Amino acid sequence: MAVKEVRIVGLGGQGVIMAGMIIGKAKAIFEDKFATLIQSFGPEARGSSCSAQVILSDKLIAYPYVTKIDILMAMSQEGYEKYIDELGDRGILVYENEMVTPDDRLPERALHFGIPALRIADKLGRRIILNLIMIGFFTAVTGLVEKEAVSQSISASVPPGTESFNISAFRHGYDYGKNLVDKNTKGGK
Repeated sequence: MAVKEVRIVGLGGQGVIMAGMIIGKAKAIFEDKFATLIQSFGPEARGSSCSAQVILSDKLIAYPYVTKIDILMAMSQEGYEKYIDELGDRGILVYENEMVTPDDRLPERALHFGIPALRIADKLGRRIILNLIMIGFFTAVTGLVEKEAVSQSISASVPPGTESFNISAFRHGYDYGKNLVDKNTKGGK
């Protein structure tokens, strides 16, 4: 795998930083590869814009900052608006499709995959798992991290006693993404 630069964006309280940590940990610790994480958030924290920059690679990473976004995971319109112009021409947009509306700034050859993650979280009874559903979706549609490695990373990252619930949320997102990819691969939309 070549170096892949990922930016995860959303609002404080959505678990953006945790999502970056879980994805990076999955690659670096549970796949024994390489990852970096840089985070930023507004001074208000909860409710303000925040982002996580994650670089994933099979080889050592020389520079830890994202310079060109290969994958943009957007959980808020504000984050989408701020970073869509940095998405590469052949990039991938992974987004919460009830909170983010892509526009004509999306590169023409970019792939884009949306999921109603907030609605799924509501059906599961806790909005706090939005990020885990998005991580599952990201895992399925990008193929950048192994499903099992992400499950292990989640178990190692969430509070004791919540592992099975959080992994269930991850699997809901993963299954949604896998079904979407399978459907698109077979020629349907």
